Amino acid sequence: MSKWLLSILYLIVSLFLTRLIPFSAFFRNLDTMVHEFSHAATTLLLSGSVLSVELHADHSGVTYFRLASSWSHLPIALSGYIGASLFALLLFYLQSAGKQKLGLWLMTGIALALLAFYVHSGFGFRWLIGFIALNALVLFQKKDWIRSVYYGLLAFLTLEESAMGPFTLVLNSLDGSRSAGDASSLERITGLPALLWSILFLLFALACVGRSLQLFVRTVSGPSAAAAKRRDGIWPKRRMDV
Repeated sequence: MSKWLLSILYLIVSLFLTRLIPFSAFFRNLDTMVHEFSHAATTLLLSGSVLSVELHADHSGVTYFRLASSWSHLPIALSGYIGASLFALLLFYLQSAGKQKLGLWLMTGIALALLAFYVHSGFGFRWLIGFIALNALVLFQKKDWIRSVYYGLLAFLTLEESAMGPFTLVLNSLDGSRSAGDASSLERITGLPALLWSILFLLFALACVGRSLQLFVRTVSGPSAAAAKRRDGIWPKRRMDV
């Protein structure tokens, strides 16, 4: 089975299993938060100004900004889905490196920045406060297994949403009566069809899914693989100094 098909299969299974977890819908807004933060951060990097950010209960979001130049609209429109996919990959990299606490601090820092500067009312305001408080409880408790389970849940939910977002864009692009979000913006900027941009976002997301799952499998199988090598008397080669 190809890596693409295997990644899609793992994603479908993960989607089904995580939806059985109580309150999982609450944490799916993490991907929305990162998506909108990516828009906001790119705007600031390009010398624009961010007016406000909205996070909605249906897992959608909006970033209002003022551009420093017309050309900067292109990278800003690209940054949302690409940033969300890269962030999901980063979470799995940090997990494989045993740095879950750093990942949790990073998520909390983004939430704090949005709360302090751009999200001051509505569902997004309440969600950010709840998310920050829950992260703080997990970060400062002493049981590592609780932190690991919590981090793994956030990582998988973020990975799923980072792929489902572009998939929804593809469906919306096929239906001319519905907006395709950032893909529609890119169509207006470049003249290239929204469907093309949606497919590119989806392919990039699936590539990140595949790499993330490789990191996860390596993390899970690492200790058992090392134990097997010890049982068989096989160890990695080392350079011998004479």
